[in-house]
Amino acid sequence: MNEQVHKSVLLDETIGFLSPADGRVFIDATLGLGGHAKAILECGPGIAVIGIDQDPDALKLAKKHLANFGKRVRFYHANFSDISRVAAEAGVSIVDGILADLGISSLQLDDPNRGFSFRFDAPLDMRMDPQSDRKSAAELLASLDEEDLANLIYRHGEERKSRRIARRIVERRMSGRPVESTKDLADLIEKAIGRAPKDKIHPATRTFQALRIAVNNELEILEKFIEDAIDLLKTDGRLCVITFHSLEDRIVKRMFQKLSGKCFCPPRIPKCICGAEKRVQIMTRKPVVPSASEIQENPRSRSAKLRVCQKLPA
Repeated sequence: MNEQVHKSVLLDETIGFLSPADGRVFIDATLGLGGHAKAILECGPGIAVIGIDQDPDALKLAKKHLANFGKRVRFYHANFSDISRVAAEAGVSIVDGILADLGISSLQLDDPNRGFSFRFDAPLDMRMDPQSDRKSAAELLASLDEEDLANLIYRHGEERKSRRIARRIVERRMSGRPVESTKDLADLIEKAIGRAPKDKIHPATRTFQALRIAVNNELEILEKFIEDAIDLLKTDGRLCVITFHSLEDRIVKRMFQKLSGKCFCPPRIPKCICGAEKRVQIMTRKPVVPSASEIQENPRSRSAKLRVCQKLPA
């Protein structure tokens, strides 16, 4: 297990919005290695954090990194969408602030056995929780028909050449040699769609993103998480969400707008049916992005966007 220190993205900005103070309780819904939680806990001896993460390896390291804070931090092995259940288990009905950093961690990317990155040749797993019964990326590639696979790659990876990639994957499968490793998939995609000298990213990047999102059901559970998080916040409590790709950011932006009262119904409908309700105030008119110095220090932060909302009185 790689214990390389994970650099928490937009750390100072997030702590600034959460404003931790003694007596306050926070939920870090994507604890990771505990970088954001540690910064929150260091703001005062009377601050408590409930930490949630679906990756057992990350939780193990977070417990080690946050051991000095004792009972002020509690750990739960769960998906961030289970925030309501976890809060109930923790005996908490209301909290002062909630954080969700939706990016994949360095721990996961740098572990050659997890199958998230084509920098290593590994089985195509990509499950955030390896103990879950969800299908792995290899199982998805082996079971989806060509059209569904192409749609998945296009929808979750915004890959314009998704149909060509899906066709090659299915052809390989029908030949009796299914794609089961990261290097095999990356090489197949590069041969299928080519690579221009000016390309800044590997041609397999978008497909790997699409598979990871699908394997972990990342987009479908995001809206529910945001609604449940707002329910748990006290009046004036804040929700901070950090995203790393446009699909997630669009969902967060739209949900915040809807919860701030913006109606998304067609203009000719006489009565709102989309469920828009003014429950929050958006604190970030535009998303907060990393500074040039942070990007230089941590290149993986370059695509991060932080959006924040504050709960209004009922």
